[in-house]
Amino acid sequence: MNTSSNNIAALKKAALVKLMVFDVDGILTDGSLHFGPDGEALKTFNVLDGQGIKLLQEAGVITAIISARQSPIVAKRAADLGITHLMQGIHDKKEAFLELIAVLSVAPEHCGFIGDDVIDLPVLSRVGFAASVPNGHAEVRSRVDYVTQASGGNGAAREICDFILQALGKYDLVLTRFLK
Repeated sequence: MNTSSNNIAALKKAALVKLMVFDVDGILTDGSLHFGPDGEALKTFNVLDGQGIKLLQEAGVITAIISARQSPIVAKRAADLGITHLMQGIHDKKEAFLELIAVLSVAPEHCGFIGDDVIDLPVLSRVGFAASVPNGHAEVRSRVDYVTQASGGNGAAREICDFILQALGKYDLVLTRFLK
């Protein structure tokens, strides 16, 4: 975890997160798209990211996905992780985000979002805790509270989950069952 003094403000913002929203391509994956003759064929997900999302849920944080692309593989991954708030094929992420928080009755300042490209800026600028990845677009990285050390698809989501859990003071609690 990146714990420099510059992240004290980010920790305070992360401590308010009740809903964490993830982009997919470039965050939960490395952003590569592999196409076969019938269309998109493969996305690679990191198991550490998945475990982090489950631990975040265990700590009481609601998780969601908002993605511009539509993929049955993402639906399968979301189902495997217990992410019930899945919004795919969304090109107006701001509108989707506003609908999501209205349904869940969560204020924007109690939300986190991690994205990597300019399409994510309308949400990143509205949440209480905004994050990106080192391989994200420079414009995005310059406007967020926290940039992970891990790249998208390579543990970035896990790093964010751990960061939020530590900010909430729940990191040690969720690990307790693994240390018995």
